[in-house]
Amino acid sequence: MTRRIALVFIALIVTLLVLAVVPLGLSLAQRERTSFRDTTEAVDRTIAAAAEEHLSDHRSSASMRQLLEQAERAGDCAAVFDTAGQVVAATECPGQTDDDTEDEAADSWGDLAHQVLAHPETATRERDDRLVVAVPIGDTTRPVGVAVLSRSAEDTNDRISAMWGRLALIGAGGLVAGVLLSVALARWVGRPLRAVDAAALRLGEGTLDVRAPGGHGPQEVRRLASTFNTMAARMEALIHGHRAVVADVSHQLRTPLTALRLRLDLLAAGADEATAAEFASAQEEIARLSRLVDGLLAVARAETAVPRPVPVRVDHVVDERVTAWEPVARERRVSLVDRFGAGLTAYLGAGDLEQVIDNLVANALDAAGEGATVRVEGKATREGVLLRVVDDGPGMSAAAREAAFRRFGNPEASGSGLGLAIVHRLVTANGGTVRLEETAGGGLTVVLELPAPPSQGPPRGRRAGA
Repeated sequence: MTRRIALVFIALIVTLLVLAVVPLGLSLAQRERTSFRDTTEAVDRTIAAAAEEHLSDHRSSASMRQLLEQAERAGDCAAVFDTAGQVVAATECPGQTDDDTEDEAADSWGDLAHQVLAHPETATRERDDRLVVAVPIGDTTRPVGVAVLSRSAEDTNDRISAMWGRLALIGAGGLVAGVLLSVALARWVGRPLRAVDAAALRLGEGTLDVRAPGGHGPQEVRRLASTFNTMAARMEALIHGHRAVVADVSHQLRTPLTALRLRLDLLAAGADEATAAEFASAQEEIARLSRLVDGLLAVARAETAVPRPVPVRVDHVVDERVTAWEPVARERRVSLVDRFGAGLTAYLGAGDLEQVIDNLVANALDAAGEGATVRVEGKATREGVLLRVVDDGPGMSAAAREAAFRRFGNPEASGSGLGLAIVHRLVTANGGTVRLEETAGGGLTVVLELPAPPSQGPPRGRRAGA
C-alpha cells in the first residue's frame, strides 16, 4: 500500500509540474522571441527613417551611414536598397569580407527587398540562426527603398536555453520534494496499518494479549487500531472465560463421578450375586458417563483453543502413537501398521496431531473386529501431507458419514460420538481438511490433508513399517 500511495502522489506531482512548467516555458520563450523581433524591427525602422531623408529628400547620407556603423558595431548586418533593388549602403557582417556582404545583399536580401517593394509591408525571415527584417522606406503605398537588418539570435537562444534550464531545475527540485513528501506520507499512513495487520496475524495465531500500537498515523488509522485493541481485549476475556468454565466443569464433574464410582465399588464388594450384577451395570453407566464428560471437555478445549502452528514431524508422531496403541491392538487381536514417508512435516498446533491420531486409532480399533487390520498411511503432497487411517470394519452409511463430524451426530457410534468432532475441529483450526470415505472391500477411511510449513516443499524418500 505504501508503494501505491507514493506512486499515485508522484504521478500527480509529475502531471502538475508538466502542466505548469511546460506552458510557462513556452510562454517565456515566445515572449523572448517576440521582444527580439520587436527590437530588431525598431532598429531597422530607425535606419529606414534616416535613409528616407537621403533617398526622398536628397539630403546627406551621413545620418544613415552613422546608424549603419552603429549597427555594425553592435554585430548586426544592414543594407539600404533603392526602388530598383540596388544597394545604396551596407555594413560588413562579422567574419565576412566586403565582397561577401555585397553578394549577400545582392542575392539574399535583394529578393527580400523586391518582395517588400512589391508589397510594401514589413517582412521577416530566419536564416542561419539570424533574424532578417525588411522595412519599406517612406510612404507605405509608394516606398522609395527598403532597409534590411540582419541580427544574430544566438543571445536570445542562449537566454531561452538558460530559462529552460532554470525551469528544469525548479521542476526537478519540486519532483524530488514531492517524492520525499509522498514517501513520508505513504509511510505515515502505511506503517500503523502494517502494525495493525501484524497484530491481527499474531492474534489469529493465538497470542491473545497482543495489541496494536496507537497514536500514530491518520485519525482513521488510529481509530482502527483502537477498535482492534477493544476487539482483542474482549476476545481475550471471552476465551479466558471459556477456559475457566472448562476447568471448573472438569473439576466439578469428575470429582463426584469418581466418588460415586468408589462408593459403588464398596457396596458391590459385600453384595450378593444379583445385587453385584446391578452394581456392575451401574458402574458401566458411570464409566460411560465419565467418558462422555471427558469427551465434552476435550471438545470444549478444542473449540476454545486458538492454535499457534509450528512445524511438526508427522512421521515421528505417527510412529510414537502407533507404538503406544500396539498393546491395545494386540489385546483385541487387531493388526496395527503404519506406512509412512520419511521426513514428512506439517504445520500444526503443538500437541494437536497426537490428539487426532489417538482419536482416529481408537475409533478404528473399536470398529475393527478380531483379525482385522488398521493402517495409518501418509505421503507428501504439493499442499502438505496426506494422512489416511484405514480400517476394514463394518464402515458407516452415507448419512452417518455426513453427520459424523457433528457432536453426537453419528447415531451408529458405539462410543460417545465426540471423537470425530474433536478431530474435525483440530484439523480445520490448523488450516487442514478431513473427510470420510469408504474403504475398498468394506470399512471406513479417514482422509486428512495437513498443511505444510510455509517454506517447505514436498519431502523425498519413503519408508514402510509395521
